[in-house]
Amino acid sequence: MSDLTRRIGLGGEPRAPWAVHPTTSRGRLFPESPSPTRTPFQRDRDRIVHSTAFRRLAHKTQVFLYHEGDHFRTRLTHTIEVAQIARALARAFRLDEDLTEALALGHDLGHTPFGHAGERAMERAMADFGGFDHNAQTLRIVTKLERRYADFDGLDLAWETLEGLVKHNGPLTDGAGRPLAPAHGQHAAPTELPYAIREYAARQDLWLWSWPSLEAQCAAIADDIAYDAHDIDDGLRAGLLDLAELAEVPLVGSILREVADRHPGLEQPRFRQEVIRRIITRMVEDVIASSLARLEDHLPSSSDDVRNAGRALIAFSPEMREADRQIKRFLFRTVYRSETVMVQMRAAEKVVETLFSAYLGAPGELPAEWRRDLAPSDRPRLARRVCDYIAGMTDRFALLEHRRLAGGTPEIG
Repeated sequence: MSDLTRRIGLGGEPRAPWAVHPTTSRGRLFPESPSPTRTPFQRDRDRIVHSTAFRRLAHKTQVFLYHEGDHFRTRLTHTIEVAQIARALARAFRLDEDLTEALALGHDLGHTPFGHAGERAMERAMADFGGFDHNAQTLRIVTKLERRYADFDGLDLAWETLEGLVKHNGPLTDGAGRPLAPAHGQHAAPTELPYAIREYAARQDLWLWSWPSLEAQCAAIADDIAYDAHDIDDGLRAGLLDLAELAEVPLVGSILREVADRHPGLEQPRFRQEVIRRIITRMVEDVIASSLARLEDHLPSSSDDVRNAGRALIAFSPEMREADRQIKRFLFRTVYRSETVMVQMRAAEKVVETLFSAYLGAPGELPAEWRRDLAPSDRPRLARRVCDYIAGMTDRFALLEHRRLAGGTPEIG
C-alpha cells in the first residue's frame, strides 16, 4: 500500500470533519418531509438526473457539434465524465460523494445550444437586459424553470447544492457584497452580479462571499481535468492535433514518451487512449497529494471552516497548475480557435442571434406556455423569457426553429 493510499484512507473510513454532512443540511427553500430512504443530497442528485434540462445535455455541443461524429463529447458525456472524476476525488478526501456527484451532474445545466458560441451570442443579445451567465442560468433552471412538482417551481434543491452550483469556482462577492473578478483572475470585477443570482439572492442567502464546500471544489477541478484530457482526445479524433505538436506540451509530452517507451508499435487508437488515461490519472493523483497537504496545513474542523478558509483547499500543485495552464493555452490555439471549429461556431452564433431577434420581434412565435403573462411592451421581461427559451434548446431544435422562422438553416456541420 502506497503512502498516498494510506493517507486518503481507501478502506472506507467515515466522512471527514471537513465534509458536508447531510444530517446538518441548512435545508430547502420550500420545507419538505425527510425521505426515509435517501439523504437530502441523494434526492438532489436524483432530481437533477430526472430533470428535463439534464436530458437536453445529450444534444448540446461540448466543442464539436452533435452531428459531426458519434464519438465526440456532448455536454452530457462530458458531465458524466466530470461526475466520475469528482466522485473519485470526494472518496479520497472522505467527503459526501452524493453531494459531489449532484454538483458535477448539474454544473452545466445552464449552457446554451452550440457550446461557448451560443453563450457568446446570448451574452451579446442580453447585454441591455441584465446579461447572461451560464452558472446563473443553471441556478435559474433549478430554482424556477423546471416545473415538475405540484408545490413549487424548480427542483427545490438543498442549500448546499445550490451554493455549490452557483460558486463552485470561488466566491462571487467580497464581505461587503461587491462583485469579485472570477477566481481565475482573467477579467476585471463586474459591476454587478448576474441577473439570476441577484434575483435569487433576495430570496435566500447562499453566502456568495465565502468559498464553496470541498464537495463543490472537487466538482470544479474535475471539470478542469475532464476538459484537458477529453478535448485532447476529441482534437486528435478530429485531426486538429497531431502527436508531434502534443510532444511539446508540458505533462502531455512526458506521458507520450512514457507510453511510446513502454508500448513500442502500439496502434494509434490504443496509444491515444493510454495517453488520455494517464493524463487523467496523473492530474487526479496530483490534486489528491496537493490538497491533502493543504488540508493538513489548515485542518478545518467543519464545512464552514472550509468556507472561511480564504482560499481553495482542493487544488493542483504549482507545477500541475502550470501544466494545466499550458494545456489550455495549447487547446485554445489549436482546437477552440482553429478555423475548422470557428467556421461552425460563427454560423452557430448567427443561429442564436437570429432566433433571439425573431422571438423578441414576434413573441407570438413562442409556445403558448412561454408567452403566458407576457406584455410585449415589457421588453426586459420579454427578453429574459426569450433567453430562457433559447438557452434550454438543444442544437438540433435550435436549427429546426431557425429553419421555421428564418426560412433556412446555415451550413453547420
